Amino acid sequence: MKTLIRGGTIVTATDRYVGDVFIDGETIHSVGTQLDVEADRVVDATDKLVIPGGIDVHTHLDMPFGGTYSVDDFQTGTIAAAFGGTTTIVDFAIQERGGTLRQAFDTWRQKADGKAVIDYGFHMILSEFQESLIEEMGPLAEEGVTSFKLFMAYPGVFYMDDAGIFRAMQRSKEIGATICMHAENGPVIDVLIEQALRAGHREPKYHALTRPPRAEAEATHRALCLAEMAEVPVYIVHLSAAEALAEVTRARNRGLEAFAETCPQYLFLSYDNYEEPGFEGAKYVMSPPLRAKEKQHELWRGLKFNDLQSISTDHCPFCFNEGKQLGRDDFSKIPNGAPGIETRMSLTYDGGVTAGRISVNRWVELTSTSPAKIFGLFPRKGTIAPGSDADVVVFDPNAEQVLRAKDLHMAVDYNPYEGRRVKGVAEVVLSRGEVIIEGGQFCGKPGRGQFLPRLTRTSS
Repeated sequence: MKTLIRGGTIVTATDRYVGDVFIDGETIHSVGTQLDVEADRVVDATDKLVIPGGIDVHTHLDMPFGGTYSVDDFQTGTIAAAFGGTTTIVDFAIQERGGTLRQAFDTWRQKADGKAVIDYGFHMILSEFQESLIEEMGPLAEEGVTSFKLFMAYPGVFYMDDAGIFRAMQRSKEIGATICMHAENGPVIDVLIEQALRAGHREPKYHALTRPPRAEAEATHRALCLAEMAEVPVYIVHLSAAEALAEVTRARNRGLEAFAETCPQYLFLSYDNYEEPGFEGAKYVMSPPLRAKEKQHELWRGLKFNDLQSISTDHCPFCFNEGKQLGRDDFSKIPNGAPGIETRMSLTYDGGVTAGRISVNRWVELTSTSPAKIFGLFPRKGTIAPGSDADVVVFDPNAEQVLRAKDLHMAVDYNPYEGRRVKGVAEVVLSRGEVIIEGGQFCGKPGRGQFLPRLTRTSS
């Protein structure tokens, strides 16, 4: 199938010009102005943006948590992603305590195979420190799982002490992998949770009040120090607190390879949501929690000036009327997570580009190009260039939509941004040259998505 996308404003992380994109099969053949080619299909992109497909490097599909599962599996979750203009995800495979990394990888491949409609890769979560697991990191990296997530939070579940983290970082240096870090001081948070419950504080807002910004900042600082000693880069996931961003900024100013992402929820929602009446605040229980609204401008500044390199979602949805109810009488039992895989691109275009906070090139960089580069997918993904995969989105910058759960395609029963009007809609979405979204309809088929072996830092 040969497809010509004609007359759109092509936007990459560095360029912006009116031109054509010619796709031959699964890859981009050529990019230029007024291309004279024969195509099986022509897509008119006049007055539209033509951008590389979004890359969301932080999702949790079909993930077990606290006696339940995130409600989007690899079929519903990737269809929702495609509707929003995202054509690649990197999900998290979880090594169970006592199990191996290989078992986790095989389990998550089975979850995705036959279901995913867009391409996908995996980070690997290490739930504990074992010498055998550290050794397994090398063979997995050779198969394309080139990033490993460690936790400073959730003692007894995911928590790893500093010595274990340091050893994993040293191993990461040996094999050219990247360490992703959940940076919160878990043992201290557990003390605060215990004290809150003993005092009778059980409402959802205490999830935030027992996870103060300083607990995130302290852990971020410690993670950066450990990475400096191990002489490896570190990627801080879902950074929410301005205090934690200050630690990343200081490290980068000193020349360290420190990377960090934030998420739309930290840019558009705030602690005020926890004060909604009744149990409504449970909709926003995630870790790290939402922060004070007046701190959001500091995150936007970090995005503008590259102290934050990526906008991902941490998409981990639990239905309000089912999963979230597990914590109705105890905030510590509310499943952590919220939906966002479908709304990321439009929210950040509206709140970033339209609002004048970031340029359209920077938006493409944050939502596609930079994560592709950090996680070994570039230039196959993350740009519009000859030889790259034909993951292309025709994005209407003037179209408006109102975000409502009933109109979205995620399997969850609520939307954190319910009723918010945004400007910017993914109109046509191609994944490896195949149109999978057009005219508000899904045109692909489950299972067409491919596993993406990613490059190590030494080979990229």
